[in-house]
Amino acid sequence: MKPRHKRIALILGGLAILAVAATLVLNAFRSNLVFFFSPTQVAAGEAPQGKSFRIGGMVKEGSLQRQPDGVTLRFVVTDTEKDMTVAYKGILPDLFQEGKGVVAQGKLAADGVFTASEVLAKHDENYMPPEAAKAVGDAHERAAANRAAAEAAARTTRQ
Repeated sequence: MKPRHKRIALILGGLAILAVAATLVLNAFRSNLVFFFSPTQVAAGEAPQGKSFRIGGMVKEGSLQRQPDGVTLRFVVTDTEKDMTVAYKGILPDLFQEGKGVVAQGKLAADGVFTASEVLAKHDENYMPPEAAKAVGDAHERAAANRAAAEAAARTTRQ
């Protein structure tokens, strides 16, 4: 084999190894990728079925319930427009409270209850996960637009 052919074979071999490594890295990245959805998006059917994703919002006041087994908890996550029941088996973070921001990772069960494998709570007075803050802000904007439309409709029917 000529030296030129050896160099070409080495380059092609290196490119093949690089392609295999890139494929393995991208496959691992895709399998570990977790998307965030608000309760409104989940209710609209935008969340993946049978795959893990994150849901975030505020823990609804008075919704925390401990199940008889003492380990399973149920609570409601809301973005002020839609509510989503979350079931979690485990110990909640110390900062978990009703009325505060939360992000839960898990899967949506067939009965519509989100079964969480991990629950993350806010870490100080002013912090809310950016995705949860955006979801709550979007829900407030939609609610304000709906109120304005209802008021305009009421004015036109009075005239």
